Parts: sequence; C-alpha cells; structure tokens
Amino acid sequence: MLQLRSSIASDRAPRLSATLRELKGVHRVIESPDAVEADSVVFVADVEPAAADRLVEAIAELEIPVEDFLLTRVDVVAPPRHHVIGHADANGFAWVEVMDQARSNSRPLARYLALINVAAVVAALGVITSSSILIVGAMALSPDLLPICATCVGIVAGRRGLAAGSFATLAVGLTGVVATATVLSALLKATGLLASGFEVEQSSLATLAHTDYSTVLVALAAGIAGMLSFETRASAAVGVAISVTTIPASAYLGVALGAGGIDHALGALTVLLINISLLILSGTLTLLAQRSLHRAGTAL
Repeated sequence: MLQLRSSIASDRAPRLSATLRELKGVHRVIESPDAVEADSVVFVADVEPAAADRLVEAIAELEIPVEDFLLTRVDVVAPPRHHVIGHADANGFAWVEVMDQARSNSRPLARYLALINVAAVVAALGVITSSSILIVGAMALSPDLLPICATCVGIVAGRRGLAAGSFATLAVGLTGVVATATVLSALLKATGLLASGFEVEQSSLATLAHTDYSTVLVALAAGIAGMLSFETRASAAVGVAISVTTIPASAYLGVALGAGGIDHALGALTVLLINISLLILSGTLTLLAQRSLHRAGTAL
C-alpha cells in the first residue's frame, strides 16, 4: 500500500481534494489545516499501487510542485492482504516506484563498488580453491541485480540516459570484479601461496568457461526472476539468481588472466557477455509484460 502526503496552498486545495476523491484506487482521503503554515492544507490518502501512476500524473496536471507532495510505501499489518481495499494487491506494481528505484541504482555508488569488489575476492578464491560454497557466498554479496534491472527500466521507459548510465555502472562493477580477481590471483602466485604450475582449468569450476543450452536458459530465467523482484523486498534474495550468471564467470576470467590459463579467459568472457545480454533481454521483456498488464488492468 502507498500513502500520499501533501501540503499545498489553500487556493489549490479544492482541486486536489476533488481529484483525490474522484480517482479510482485512492481511499481514506484526510484533509486538514496545516499546523505550521497558516494558509496551507494538508492531505493524507491511501493509494493502491495500481493508481500511483495516475495519481502522479494528476498532481502534475494540477501544477503542484514536486516538493509539495510525497508518495511512500507502507506496510499493511491489518486487515489481512486479501481483505485490503478493493481486493487489490497491497504490494502491486507501480511504475513510478520502479522508475525511482532505477534512478537510485543507475550510478556506481561507493557501497555498490565496495560490495561487488568484496564479492570479487570471495569468488576468485572460490575458483582457485574449487569451492562452490565460496562462489555462492560471492553471489549473495554481489549487488549487480540493481544496475541490470535499472538498465531494463531505462530501455522500457525510453530513457537513454538512464539505460546508458545503468549499463555503465554494471560494466564498471564487473570490470572491477575481473581486475580484483586478476590482481589477487597474481599476488597469490607471486608470493608462492598459489602453486607456480597452477592453471585455472584445474579448478572443478572450469565449466564456467563453457557455453551450452543451460547457460542460455539459466540467464533467461534469472532475468525474469530479477525483474519481477526488483520492486519488492525479495530483490536481495533473487540477486543470487542474477549473480550466478555474472560473478562466477567474471572471477574465473580474472583468475585466468592473473594466475594462468589465459587460453580459457576467452571462454569465460564469452559466457559473461552472453549472460549479460540474455539477462537484459529477458528482464526487459518481463518489464514490458508487467507494464502492459498494469495498463490493461488500469483501463478496466
């Protein structure tokens, strides 16, 4: 469920009041004098996610400045979800919320870079020691789901800047994974902690450099799961499904470059590029389907 809070001048209040009370999916509209600003009126209303986009458009048509209203998501504790207003999904799809999420994740923030490089260290050690547990841990740490989904949002929305910026953030992150894995494996080899004759194909994870039908199917499925979870709290968990197609291959590529087995680097790079392309393809198609169903439901 979403909640609208707005404080506007008294002369604009009647139009906003009428809009809120007429708009389908907006409920429990509360209108009261602003206790801080004498000539202002405060509005509070519950908004179903399906009505969020129409509400934002209506507010824009009333020429209400963006700093005069706030739309937030709230947790519904009671009544149970199937009793929520109009039997709507209290955690449903809201395009305006997806766009906001995408904008927030389209830049290479410090936390993103830190997490993805920590994931690179864990994944590189997983490749070197043939440890599937470390690979899974690296996938759980990696935040690459966020720029991938933001890229899909930018494509669907026709926002070239958003799509390009998000993809650049993804590219910076995965390049960092390769670089970190390369440096780490080279240092381990130079200090003698890694056998001088080590070759990356000795790892039991050497399949990361080979492409087959499962590579394609896993990447397509991961893209769908990632996009469906993007606007929900499930995104952190589903991020593991996304990273299974990116972090291991990136780390394998770095280890191949830094510790030996450079002939296998091309295979890992091919797997990585194929996975990224299919993730963005399936994520974009999934979002297009979501948006189309949302619009169809709105029109009913």
